[in-house]
Order: sequence, then C-alpha cells, then structure tokens
Amino acid sequence: MSTRHCTGSEREQLELFRALPGDLAPRDAQDLMAYPFFSLAKSHRSTPIDFRSGDVAIRVEAVPEHGMATIWDADVLIWAASQIVEARDAGLRTSRLMAATPYEILNFTGRGTSLRDYQRLKAALDRLQSTTVATSLRQPAERRMHRFSWINEWTERADGHGHPGGIELIVPDWFYRAVLDDALVLTIDRAYFDLTGGMERWLYRIVRKHGGHQRNGWRFDFRHLHLKSGSLSPFKRFAFELRDIIRRQPLPGYTLFVEVEISGRTLLAFEPAACGQPVDSVVLSGTGAIVPSGTRPSCYREPESVISHERKSEIRALNLESNQDSNLLVVGGGETRSEPRPAGKEKGRYRDGGERPPVQAAGPTHPFPTKSGGAS
Repeated sequence: MSTRHCTGSEREQLELFRALPGDLAPRDAQDLMAYPFFSLAKSHRSTPIDFRSGDVAIRVEAVPEHGMATIWDADVLIWAASQIVEARDAGLRTSRLMAATPYEILNFTGRGTSLRDYQRLKAALDRLQSTTVATSLRQPAERRMHRFSWINEWTERADGHGHPGGIELIVPDWFYRAVLDDALVLTIDRAYFDLTGGMERWLYRIVRKHGGHQRNGWRFDFRHLHLKSGSLSPFKRFAFELRDIIRRQPLPGYTLFVEVEISGRTLLAFEPAACGQPVDSVVLSGTGAIVPSGTRPSCYREPESVISHERKSEIRALNLESNQDSNLLVVGGGETRSEPRPAGKEKGRYRDGGERPPVQAAGPTHPFPTKSGGAS
C-alpha cells in the first residue's frame, strides 16, 4: 500500500510503501550475491574494499564511527527486495521509501525481537547508511561510476510514550532498479538466515547466484574466490576456512567438494543436493519406496557416498557461460585475465595424477572430496 508522504526533499518525491504482512519468500539481488560489497566479519572494519575484474569496478568505503556494513546487515536489503518483488508481482505500487516495524524486519530475517536485537538493527541501519559504494556495474557509459549508500536515510518513529513505533527508510535507486528487474533477483533458501558465519553466508550467495539449480553444478578457483570475497584474510587463512566449510557442509541445498587439477590448482566444486541436506545413513524402518502423486520425494534415504570407488570420473565443466569472470585470475598490477581452456570436453583426472579420456561412471562420483561420509 502506498500513501503520499512529505517530510523532506527526497521524500517529497516519493510515496510511502508500507511493508506487506505474511511470510514472504526471501529474494536477493544478484549483483549483491556475486560481488564483494560487504564485510564478512562482525568486527569493526574501516579498510575499503577495492575490486576490479574485467570491466567491473567496485569500491566500498566506511566511516570509522560505524564501520563497514556487514553481510549480516545486508539482511535488511534482502527484506526490502522481498517486499518490493512481492508487491510488484501482486500489482501493487512500490516505492524506495519503505515503512515497517522493527518486529517485521527482525522476524523476517530470523532474529530475536528483544530490546538488544532492536538496538543491533539500528546499528545495522547506521552502517548501511554510512557505507558508501562506487561501482561501474550496470552503467551504460564505459568507466562511469555510480555512487550511493545502501540506505539514503532512515527515520525511527515513536509513540507518545517513547516506545518504538516503526522505521522508515529510503533505499538507493541503483538497488531499487535492480530489484524491479526480474532477471536480476533470485529467491534464496530461508535457511540462509540460520548461517552464522560471514564466509558461509557469502559462499552461499556465490553458489546460489552462479550455480543456481544446474544439475551438474559448477566450480571455482580458490584464488579467484578469495578475490571475489573482499576478505582481509591472507589467502592461506581463507583457503583453510573454505576447506572447513566444505568439511562441515552447512550450505542449504548444495553439496561442496574440492577438486585438484594436475597443475596443482585447487578448485571448489558444488552441485545442488538431491533432496536438501543428506540425512543419517540409516533408513527408517517401514519407509515405503512409493509416494502419492504430487508428494515430494522423501529425504529419508541413505545418502550416496562422497568417496568414489571407481577409478574413472568426469570433471564438471567450468562455468564459462553463466559467469565468465568467475574463471579470471589476478595477475601483476591487480588486473585480471581469463585462463585459456582447451576446446571441447575436459579430460578426466585421477587421484594418482594421470589423465584418461572421460568415461561416464555408472553412478555419480565426486572427485577429491574432503570428507569421508555424508554431510554433517
């Protein structure tokens, strides 16, 4: 629902959009999923993010008082995107000026609703407003940079007794236009909000954006992932944390693997999980093999082993079509170049380092897993 709202220069040109009730599907902007716009640490960060890859340039700056907006703060933008898309699909008028209660935002993002949680929400809004972004993404002119903050301004409303009555905020035009473009928004798993680690959250968004629901998944070079993360951690620490995530398998809807090329280059490979996360290797007694028509297949099944007992397997292809810059590596001077890949299908690689022409295995195999059983 939109009503005319005039309390400031920018607000005079905007209509107030009141948050829709109900349990909306969470949506995320693809640009925010694919590139380093947020700090991955809860600790205070004022060091800028400088990212360049091909024609894409991003610089994120923070003020010392508040620090850089974090990937947890970005939950507010996921809430905003979900509201805008839901209203648009319902034929309602949308606006960059949005109003909601703290409870609505906190409840949507899976947070608590205590006074402490409300104070954290206000701190997140401060960081989103004070963090500035300059990017060449979606700019028609070459080398043109669009500058904005994640929230132009926000206002806290209170009742006569001083109790918080609601929040009004204005999202930037760059973000708003991306959300209104259906091709630039993806639905994400609600379990994303349960991920506690900043790197886990970032990795889920990368995987969801670039892999989507591709049956055979994709793979990324470890060093390029380090570049795309914007992390301040040294590469060795980053790689250690990445391997730990692969060991724990926390990402909802995806299974992760490690692949090592003969050259020694380490790759992260992932593919959609067949039915959510694998369950215990115990099948419930009496579970039938046939389910009624229209019922989703049961997840109560013995998970496939991630260790291949075959000596031949097929390596999944690089994601050259959906995300060309994902296979770029940093070279001297901070620039990037694309790695040449042989034409046609890649050769299968064995654990002993030898090469053979790819042969389709009898069942699904997973090269170079880092875990010895089902996902934990």
